Amino acid sequence: MDRYAAVERELRKAAPHLLLDVIAVALREHYAVQSVELRLADYGMTTLQVVSEAPLAEPVHVHGSPQGRAFGAQQPYVEPRTARSGPGPQNTHLPVTVRGDRLGVLTVTGAEDGFSPADLAEMQQICEALGHEILVAERDTDLYLLARRATRLTLAAEMQWQLLPGRSVSRPEFRLGAHLEPAYAIFGDNFDWSVSAHHLTLTVTNGMGTGMEAALLTNLVVSALRNARRAGLDLAGQASLADQAVYAQHRGALHAAVLLLRFDLATGEVEAVDAGSPRMWRLRGRNVESVDFDAQLPLGMFEETEYVTERLRVEPGDRLLIGSDGVYDSASAAGERYGERAIARSLSAHRFLPSEQVPLAVLRDLRDHRGATPLDDDALVVCLDWFGRQSSTGDTSV
Repeated sequence: MDRYAAVERELRKAAPHLLLDVIAVALREHYAVQSVELRLADYGMTTLQVVSEAPLAEPVHVHGSPQGRAFGAQQPYVEPRTARSGPGPQNTHLPVTVRGDRLGVLTVTGAEDGFSPADLAEMQQICEALGHEILVAERDTDLYLLARRATRLTLAAEMQWQLLPGRSVSRPEFRLGAHLEPAYAIFGDNFDWSVSAHHLTLTVTNGMGTGMEAALLTNLVVSALRNARRAGLDLAGQASLADQAVYAQHRGALHAAVLLLRFDLATGEVEAVDAGSPRMWRLRGRNVESVDFDAQLPLGMFEETEYVTERLRVEPGDRLLIGSDGVYDSASAAGERYGERAIARSLSAHRFLPSEQVPLAVLRDLRDHRGATPLDDDALVVCLDWFGRQSSTGDTSV
């Protein structure tokens, strides 16, 4: 049995709260690793928090730290020797990522001569296996969820984060990243996705109200949309079922704005239902344009609303940005809405960033746009890069 298979087997057998202990022993045995440290990204994606029953190490920043360098680049980073550090063991930081969802960084300290390229490649595979086991273990232990929070979540935020499928996902046909602010006190904004062999379904929700009222409403909407999708309903049917569920519960007093998108992975054909306020922009080449749909009623406003599906097409190289009204309606001190011109400038300025880093970059620009004025609403950004499906001849099918 090769070393990678041996470590993976030990991980699979480990108790959920002992994954780090098991991987430390296995890496010490098979790769002469001296010490191991696991850090997970916090909900705000600003710090990397140490995983421990009684954490002693301080958080490190995603930006400007050696661990953050590996996390951002999604590549192993070996800390260089300096005259000050002198000879001795080297720290190597390895990203822990599962299907494009960036979880954190595993830091391993090795011998003075470091690790070979083959060792690093194998340990990177082990980090992916570790990420899978962390996601499974979160069903049975709070250890890893606790490590993700730099401060206490509000109850509304706790409910919203538990609804999310992840913060990023990648397939050969696309890469997608999303982020919510304020991360520790979110209310009604949410995103959801599901990927099958042939389609990506993406929904962005902006629930009415604040606090627990908004969180409960969004939970109802997301659960109803998932129920309809899993029952095999088309996109308009999914919107109708969720609309009926919200109206039955609130009789029109509360409603939720939702943008539903369904991408054909083979052709780039997109079905869309615009039931409210989330808006979309497209970067194609160097040109940014707003993608406008026929506005339909938010879910739950009236009884038995009928929804109509629209169609568009994405091309390889397209980047789509979706923002909630807490993003594009935010005003500067001079009264300019962020969605008027600033969001297009931001999308162009960050065109070389990977999709999973774009939402945070756009939200940083939003804070600069607002100046000293704090956010007064949830702010949600989703970024999708479309690559299309490659044929056997290497041509892109569009």
